[in-house]
Formats: sequence, C-alpha cells, structure tokens
Amino acid sequence: MREKESVFRLWDMSKTQAGSRGGKKPTLPEIGSSQTGEPEPDRILIVDDEKDVHYAFERLLEPEGWRVLRAESGKEALAVVSQQPVDVVVMDIRMAGQNGLETLREIRRRDPSSVVIMMTAYGTAQTAIEAMKLGAFDYILKPFELEGLKALLERARLAARHRKELPHTEGTPVPSSESLEFLVGSSFAMQRVYKLIGQVAPTSATVLITGESGTGKELIARAIHQHSLRAGKPFVAMNCAAIPDNLLESELFGHERGAFTGAMTQRIGKFEEADGGTLFLDEIGDMPLTTQTKILRVLQEGEFSRVGSNVPIRVDVRLIAATNKDLARAVQKREFREDLYYRLNVVRIHVPPLRERLPDLPELVQHFLRKHRKSRPGGGSLRVSEEAWQLLYSYSWPGNVRELENAIQRALVFATGSSIEPADLPEEIRSCRVAPASMGRTEEVEKAAEILLDWALGCGGEGWWQVLEELFQSKWGERKTHREGEWKGFRGEGKAKG
Repeated sequence: MREKESVFRLWDMSKTQAGSRGGKKPTLPEIGSSQTGEPEPDRILIVDDEKDVHYAFERLLEPEGWRVLRAESGKEALAVVSQQPVDVVVMDIRMAGQNGLETLREIRRRDPSSVVIMMTAYGTAQTAIEAMKLGAFDYILKPFELEGLKALLERARLAARHRKELPHTEGTPVPSSESLEFLVGSSFAMQRVYKLIGQVAPTSATVLITGESGTGKELIARAIHQHSLRAGKPFVAMNCAAIPDNLLESELFGHERGAFTGAMTQRIGKFEEADGGTLFLDEIGDMPLTTQTKILRVLQEGEFSRVGSNVPIRVDVRLIAATNKDLARAVQKREFREDLYYRLNVVRIHVPPLRERLPDLPELVQHFLRKHRKSRPGGGSLRVSEEAWQLLYSYSWPGNVRELENAIQRALVFATGSSIEPADLPEEIRSCRVAPASMGRTEEVEKAAEILLDWALGCGGEGWWQVLEELFQSKWGERKTHREGEWKGFRGEGKAKG
C-alpha cells in the first residue's frame, strides 16, 4: 500500500504543476519529425508492472519536455530499446518474469552507454546495491521525494547527452555480478562509491581515487574500467612508488635502443600498452616533478615521446590515478604540480578506511573465508567465534581490507576446530583492547547508528522506525547478535526522538 500511495502522491503534485501551465499536456513531436525544426524531446522509458506508476511519471515528466515510453515487464523493455533509441530508463527491480537486474544486465550488454535508474522499496535496498555494481546510474527509493526525483532525472538527462558524444566500442562486455564480486560491502559509505562508479565509468573523465593503503583503490579503478566503453580494451596498472625514479619514465613512456646504459632493445611503455583502454597509476603522489610534467603533456596533448627519441607518439588512454596522500597539501608544499592536480581531480572518489565501514565487516569476513577456503587443511568451512568477533570489531585496522584478508587467511591455516578463535588471529589483533559492555557503544557503532537514523528519517512517513530496524537486521547481519544491548539502547533513543 505504501508504494501505491506514493504513486498517487507523486501524480497529485505533478497534476498541480501541469495545471499551473494551463492544464494542457504538451503535444510532443513524433520521433524523426522535423516539421517544427525543434530538437526531439529526450526519451525516457518507465519499466514497471504498475500502470499507476506509468501514469504518474507521464503527468510529471511530459510537461518537462520528456517523451515518456512505457513497458510493463523486462521483456517489453528490451523490445522497446531494440526498436528505438532511449535516453534514460527508469526501472523497477521487482517485476514478474524477468526481474529488473536481469533486464539491466541485458540493456547494458546491448548499449554500455545506457543511463538506467533503478526503483526499489526500502526492503530491497541490498538489491539496489547490486544494481549499482552492474552499472546502474543511480537508484531511487519508494516512496519518491518529488524534488529529489526531478533533480536525479535532470542529471540523468545530461549524462545521456554527454554519453552520446563519446565514441562507442562495439561488443563492449558488461560486467556480471560475479565479475564484480571483489566489490564487497553494503554500507552507506560504499553505496556512495558504487554510485560514483556508475556515474563516471561511461564518461571519458579522468578520475582521482583517494584513500589509505589497503582500502582497495585498484579494485575501484578496475570496476570503473569494466563499466566503461573501454571495457574490451587493456587495463594497465602501475605502482609509481615501486619504480626507482631513474626508471620511471622508461616504464611509463618506453625507450629506444641505446637510450641509456642497459637499453639493449626498444621497449614500449605503459601508455602504449594501455592505448585504447585505461591506465591506472597508483601512488601518483610519489611521482617526481619532472615526470609529472610529462604526464601533464599526455593529458593535454594526447602524445609523448619515448626516452631517447623526439618522435611524438599519439595515444588514446583514459587515466585513473590513486594516492594515499593529501595532494592539495602537496601542491601547497610545491611537492606536486598544481596544474596536474586539477587535471587529475576531475572526479574524485574517496574509498573509506575499514574502521569507517565496520558494518561491512561480516560481508568481508565471509568473502575472504570463501576465497581462501583451500588454505585450510581439508578445505572445510569455519565460523567465527563470539570472542573473535569482538576482537575484529575492536581492532582499528590500520592496514584496512588488505590486513583483514591477511588475518582471515592466517586464521584459516591455524584454526584447529570448527571455528576461528582469538588464538588463531595475529598478535596485534589479539592484543587490542576490547571495550567492556558497560562502556556502551563504540565510536564506530555510534557513527553507523547516526547514519542509519538519518537515512530512516529521510524516508519520511510513519514507518521510518521499521525501515531502520529492517536495515539494521539485513545490513549488519552477525553484528546485531554481538551488539544486542547496544541495539536495544539505540532503539530506545530512536523512539524518544520520534
């Protein structure tokens, strides 16, 4: 009932707006019409098995200059997009027959530049996250908030126009959910990352990924590449901090025979290897200023010369850079070129440290248990004991997700029973201080609780508390059993605030 009420509320508001324009629905030209000489309206396909949803979107969007197309199933949606170009697709995740995720995957396979927005009720928020991993532009939660919906659709309209201007690569593969299984986590911090990936991947924009060591910056770069129009082309990664300064330019740009002592043959560099695809430069903050100047030239001119040659070589490369340093501060200290910083920082994606995404801990632990199951003698499955969970949640994880993976891999080797115990974990984790129950919530739990509360309040309606509880139970999984007392206390505070 909640969804249907939200549809009529949306329709009532759009009907009022249409009335303010004289109450007449604008007459839109047919596709291909040139009678008026005006540009054709942007086409939006609404995919939902509820006719009320179609009607609501029509009343809302046609006065805004959209041509609204309808489909009541995934099969119908695929038929529409195969018959005519569609700028934006808004699609419900839960439909009879072929569901929204299957349809999204097929639409993206046919046209990787497509702009698809998924609709979902709060109970399917986890599924919406999977949609973001498959390349959805964004998702909206029912009931809709009118101004937010209109702003999102306007961003989608602009993105669709921009993507039309990009060169299209035929046969570009679309990642499956299995190929993106390395993107683990459903926390709000990671949802923001998934949204940015979906929005920036199909564009040609340079991306700067920031975050501490071990947070998974290269995985984010790979996800951007796999969702881009360059997905069928090379993805080349290079750690700038791992190459000596005197060899860095040769690694990046290649060299001619005899260019320096030991250069016995001609060699191509990373830029040539990545031609047509994506070059990922990790730890770019460690790059010498002289090399930064040459990187800037490639970004500006699209060309470079090998070491020992003056012959320019043109390349078509999308650059994604990453750093664990504060580049803005490095610019102030004259350790990093200001012009290169602005060239790199077109779109910035910050990957949060593990201590700021503790709600993802159960998912990450289970992922690494499955990944490294063969490390355990006999290959049997293991559970994590209550005492071990307390240590995992209390530890600060300075090495982030990489350190967690190493800890789980070690525990699989040393565990002798049916569960991972504190003794199976590394010494630094075993020796960390576990806060007694009398101390109440940890700082991390309090932060996560505040985020959940803000989100639930933002949903509106009388059922916001049920939204919060369902989110807590579905997203935090095993965490809830370890923090039962904290949850009850938080719930009491939530009711008091309501």
